[in-house]
Amino acid sequence: MAMRFRICLKTYDHEVLDRSAHSIADTIKKTGATISGPVPLPTEISRYCVIRAPHVNKDSRDQYEIRVHKRLIDVYNSNQDTISELKNLELPSGLKVEIKQF
Repeated sequence: MAMRFRICLKTYDHEVLDRSAHSIADTIKKTGATISGPVPLPTEISRYCVIRAPHVNKDSRDQYEIRVHKRLIDVYNSNQDTISELKNLELPSGLKVEIKQF
């Protein structure tokens, strides 16, 4: 029975994300499944402005931003070997992996 599922990867570090996406893609290709991706999704940027001192230096502020990088991999024609190989794959910490069946 062929299964179709989507893997969404998110992290703050784009280099870790690219290495992980390519290792996942290579693992899936070895099992004979068909993939689409890794597709880069738009980067989420959250900006924050923080007041340094609440009274005297109210105009003095620090600015920070957080960037969340994302990749998407669609897997078609997968089998039980694909799933078992993905379970055995070592991924770095700080990488959020979401798997959805469609």
